[in-house]
This record gives sequence, C-alpha cells and structure tokens, in this order.
Amino acid sequence: MAMKISTVTVYACDMFNQPGRLSRALEALRNAGANLEFVIGRRVTERTSRVFVAPLKGARQIRAAADVEFRPAKGMHVVRIEAPDAPGLGATLTRAVADANINIRGISAAAFKKLSVCYMAFATEAEAKAATRVLKALGRKRRR
Repeated sequence: MAMKISTVTVYACDMFNQPGRLSRALEALRNAGANLEFVIGRRVTERTSRVFVAPLKGARQIRAAADVEFRPAKGMHVVRIEAPDAPGLGATLTRAVADANINIRGISAAAFKKLSVCYMAFATEAEAKAATRVLKALGRKRRR
C-alpha cells in the first residue's frame, strides 16, 4: 500500500471539565453521522480543556459541530499521512519535513496492526502545502 497524503480540517472546542461534557459533544457529532478517526483532548486550565476532532464531512456534520462549539482550529493547517506501519516511520516522515526546513507545529500518530495514521500540523497553509509535496515525493521514493 502506498502512502496516502491529504490535507484535513481539524475542529477544536474549548469546554468545561465536567463529567459528560465531552460525551455530549461527541454524541452530537455521531448523531450527525460523523465517523471520527482523530480525537485529542488536552487540559488548558483547572476548569477547561481543549478538544480536537477530525474528519467532519458535509453541512450536517459541520452544523452539529458548530452547535456544540467546535470550530475549525485557527492557525492549524493539517496534513494527514496514512501508510503501512514500519519501524521508524515517524522518524522518516519528520526527517523529510525537517530536511525541507519546514517546522512542524504539532504531531499526533497512531498505528494499529499494519496501518499508521499521522496528523502533522503546520502554522501556515504554505508550510502545509510544502510538507505535502515533500511527503508525496517521499512516498514515491518508498514505493520504488
């Protein structure tokens, strides 16, 4: 399987740290038909957390997200990389981007069985586009 590289909009929401608050937000997205592959929550303060989700597709899911206060994450331009898992894959991906003098703002990755999915965030759209070109070239090189 070749690497699949695409851009994706990540949505973010700040919410109070209360039992059930995250569940209600995720249920609203599920009820709108969202099939999330990316959910990350981080504590911001003693009382609040920030949650990131992706993907959302179509007007219905985006409306549901807005209803529970998810918005496109500002200043976060994300490249999604799906590839066969292999030892050192993360090092290979991040080295290719670094060698192109592109700074990664954030990264989240997971592997399950033989598949790896990585989300790399960049500060600007130009950096994300440049990283996409670098990663696609790396994918072509790996197939040879």
